[in-house]
Amino acid sequence: MRNTVADKIFAYAEKIGRERISATDSDELKKRIADSFFVAYGARNSPPVKIAKSALLPSSSKHNAHLYFSGEDASAETASFINGTMTRYLDYNDTYLSKEDAHPSDNIPPIIAYAEAMCMKGKHIINALMVAYQVQCALCDAASLRDHGWDQVTYLSVSSAAGIAALIGLDREKFTHAINLSLSNNICLRQTRAGELSMWKGCTAGNATRNGLFAAVLAGKGLTGPSPIFEGEMGFFKQVSGKFTINLDRDRIIRTMIKGYPVEYRATSAVDAAIKLRQSIDASSIKKIVVETFSSALRIIIKDPQKLKPKTKETADHSMPYIIAYTLLYGSPTIDSYSKKYLSDRRLLGLIRKMSFIESVNYNNIYPSYLPVKITLYTRSKKLSSEVMVPKGHFRYPYSWDDLQSKGMAIIKNEDSVKSIINTVKSMDERDVSELLEVMKDVDS
Repeated sequence: MRNTVADKIFAYAEKIGRERISATDSDELKKRIADSFFVAYGARNSPPVKIAKSALLPSSSKHNAHLYFSGEDASAETASFINGTMTRYLDYNDTYLSKEDAHPSDNIPPIIAYAEAMCMKGKHIINALMVAYQVQCALCDAASLRDHGWDQVTYLSVSSAAGIAALIGLDREKFTHAINLSLSNNICLRQTRAGELSMWKGCTAGNATRNGLFAAVLAGKGLTGPSPIFEGEMGFFKQVSGKFTINLDRDRIIRTMIKGYPVEYRATSAVDAAIKLRQSIDASSIKKIVVETFSSALRIIIKDPQKLKPKTKETADHSMPYIIAYTLLYGSPTIDSYSKKYLSDRRLLGLIRKMSFIESVNYNNIYPSYLPVKITLYTRSKKLSSEVMVPKGHFRYPYSWDDLQSKGMAIIKNEDSVKSIINTVKSMDERDVSELLEVMKDVDS
């Protein structure tokens, strides 16, 4: 059977291997690599990372890589999981919004891990990431997973396998089996992001990419998988997504968006709107808060009762009510905004109780091309409103390298380290991958 989804992915990867990636796409991918390093640094000592290290280290295999910032050795699969958990835990890395959501820089840890294990150059990472980003985002454009009860990282298993398969130059047959193996046993439940969220929310991307890497390596040695994995009698179309077509011609790199705050992306405009209002009003005088938003935000970061009184960091950074209340009281959210003292803050919880949320038909019509929100505050004597259509970092208002440096400084707080990471990533094309890991190892030295 030809002209399958897997065939189309292989043809695209083969095309990227032949053609030169545009300077714009290369530069934007490098920004996202540097961004992923910054946010990973902020999570390097987080509870899931500590647990993973305690459970999985020491680790070694035929192909080994290093953990970010510590320089510890691990198998490439273990490094992919732990570094991937660092990258995702803070909910601070890039985002793509479509029929399904994605955080495409989740593909970076496995590709770096295997490229390091194979002693490759940075330019190989850029090519592989181009494939992984495009595949994941194209799948997100093709069909929703959450509407069927499945989680977004299901597509990440496929994109990371495709990126690794492109990295090591698998032929059509082996490449196809990398896709088959990556998908057949890695279909994830949406419960990961429903109700009270757990530590696994920050780990599931690392798990998906570990599985994608594992699949590509096995396929590279000749292991076959169920085929055709999408179109088969009991395949993905019939069991999970429904039938779709995939279009890999559209350039999606620039439409992936860098976050200015460690919050679920749909809440970033709300942070900007709340910051503007905070400058004009004392939060203690607020009697009522009305928030106009779009249906996707209502379903994902508002409707669950747990979002009104989050008990975990994972739930709080996915709660627009919490994020708005925090911003009105304390300013822009940071990586420290979800500690126990804030989760039990009476003033913050009191503001949440004053909120109501309205679905706007107009906002539904322009999402996800825009990320609109309007917050209106009422006191006894006045009414104040703030509307934001897109936040900084959105593809209509993209990050520059200077913006990225500012973000890095807010997390790492060491200008020399931030500049060293940026300069190394900018010039990574002819550098060995090991140099990237060495720069990260030096951050805390």
